[in-house]
Amino acid sequence: MCLDIDDTLIDCTAAIRLSLRALTGQNDLWPLWDLITEEHVALVVAGEIDYTTMHHKRTECFLAEIGILADEEQVNGFERRRREILTRSWQLFEDVLPCLEWLRAAGVLVAAVTNASGTHQRKKIADLGLARFFDHVAIAGELGVAKPDPAMFHSVCLGLGCDPAQAVHVGDKLDTDAIGARDAGLGAVWLDRDGIAERAPAGVHTISGLDELPELLVSEFAKLGVPAQRATETPAFTVRNSVL
Repeated sequence: MCLDIDDTLIDCTAAIRLSLRALTGQNDLWPLWDLITEEHVALVVAGEIDYTTMHHKRTECFLAEIGILADEEQVNGFERRRREILTRSWQLFEDVLPCLEWLRAAGVLVAAVTNASGTHQRKKIADLGLARFFDHVAIAGELGVAKPDPAMFHSVCLGLGCDPAQAVHVGDKLDTDAIGARDAGLGAVWLDRDGIAERAPAGVHTISGLDELPELLVSEFAKLGVPAQRATETPAFTVRNSVL
């Protein structure tokens, strides 16, 4: 089982909204921040800049867009204060721990898969008590490849010691997570927490919360097979044919 981190397990959007509001006094800047982030992460994925540079340039661009022409020291100060607020604000969605506990009890191997950078993402995982649930952690900033590149998903399967057909990936982004996983040969689940009125394409399952994942794994995927399991633990359900 492969799980995205931000806005799948951790309510990243709420924390970022809070930090932007605290630093600017404005409540409506999340869409702009998200757009600028996507544009700059794309440069990282393309190999044009590294994550450290991206963080600085993203903040510089964001400040310019809201009419603040900041020098390097001011940009660094804004970014430092933003991270301090985020560190105090991260929270798990309520359905996360029950789902992870179920997967562990079922003996399913679990990987965290994220397009973020390494240091702060590993700290988030550790601070929120998630590290104990993961058999493997794949971070784009450490691997030099990111979702939806099939190489990212295949590297995770290699880390778990399973074939792509034995793995399922769950994430909140339809294109990056679900379609990317499907095209890489994994089972694909789109976590649509916001109830977007959009029909998922063929080969992609949709859930509105992680509380729906166990039933989906048992009722749908178990017809053909379920994610790779720990050989040393007794699974809560049976693998059939080892394919999805």
